Amino acid sequence: MKRIILACAAGMSTSMLVTRIEKEAVARGLEYQIYAIPEQNLREELQNYGQDVLVVLLGPQVRFKLEENKKLTDSYQLPIAVIDSVAYGTLNGAKVLDQALALVH
Repeated sequence: MKRIILACAAGMSTSMLVTRIEKEAVARGLEYQIYAIPEQNLREELQNYGQDVLVVLLGPQVRFKLEENKKLTDSYQLPIAVIDSVAYGTLNGAKVLDQALALVH
């Protein structure tokens, strides 16, 4: 199963967003493993599961780490972006899922 990774500061507030994205994916008939991890664990996560990852989204609170992590995701040929701040703040799972899917299509 393909993975959508949300990498953030600690994985706490983002976990609420993950629930909303999962509900939206199910409503659309899509099957992805969607989960949040602390941004500092992204390298290890990609080493273990890089071949299964569809896209990486960074929480707005770690947007300053985008360039550093882009070098990492580029080595796996994976798209990465910062989650739209408004969608993140309002826990808009549909909008974040749309953002993730737009990066791969």
